[in-house]
Amino acid sequence: MQRWRGYEAAPGGWGRSVVTIGVFDGVHKGHQATIGHAVARARELGVKSVVVTFDPHPAEVVRPGSHPAVLTEPARKAELIEALGVDVLCVVPFTAEFSRLPAEEFVHDILVEHLHAALVVVGDNFRFGHRAAGDVALLERLGRTFGFGVEAGPLVAGAGTVFSSTYIRSCVDAGDVVAAAAALGRPHRVEGVVVRGDQRGRELGYPTANLLRHRYAAIPADGVYAARLVRRGHREPLAAAVSIGTNPTFSGRERRVEAYALDFTGDLYGERLALDFVAHLREQRTYDAIEPLVAQIAEDVERTRRVLG
Repeated sequence: MQRWRGYEAAPGGWGRSVVTIGVFDGVHKGHQATIGHAVARARELGVKSVVVTFDPHPAEVVRPGSHPAVLTEPARKAELIEALGVDVLCVVPFTAEFSRLPAEEFVHDILVEHLHAALVVVGDNFRFGHRAAGDVALLERLGRTFGFGVEAGPLVAGAGTVFSSTYIRSCVDAGDVVAAAAALGRPHRVEGVVVRGDQRGRELGYPTANLLRHRYAAIPADGVYAARLVRRGHREPLAAAVSIGTNPTFSGRERRVEAYALDFTGDLYGERLALDFVAHLREQRTYDAIEPLVAQIAEDVERTRRVLG
């Protein structure tokens, strides 16, 4: 998959293409359906498939301070999109100037002049241009003018719920990682670098990896979870019991994500890890003494072992 920074990066002599556009945070089942359709149509037409996305998230530029929690960091999003068979990922820098681009100019500059779209594939709720003034109906009218087709697919739903990034964020925020996984088509992942914490887990006999996360990462609600710990360069993930919260028993204030890797004795400091959340085990609790806390951790570990098989 080619990766372009900006649509101006399209090379000279670039032919026709099938284009789909969106933030695609999470690359959830709905996104997968849209992108997958674009890839399939591109192959049928014998042209390249292009995914156009944006960085940073448009909400942060249009309404500073409103950046939503991020389900997939840029590198992870690119990996997931590549796995769908896309030929080109075009990441457009979303600036204040770009946000003011009228819908008609958005289409002419990106889809016509640079990407030479033969077909544009979008969801039927697609909006574009300044103040999101453009919709599918306008895109179709402009397509007739400039010579490209438009195919708008219905939103993907499960059990009566439309899958969207907003819905998945709400699931994660509530600690419902099972519902989030159902909409994503895979477990929700949190990535970060292992940094030194208070080393209290080591003192209790359960050394944990303290994860330094992306500032906007979507972190599940406080509690204890069963997760799979993925290390770079290692094919098999490790089972992990993960605690999210402020360590109330020790009057902690900083919210942390700490993972105890079962049956692992190595050193993870400095490694970049990923945690794939499988199940919520319990809420955070405060204990009056160390002994009941250690007993509860032991129970959490065994439940994690059973859940992950």
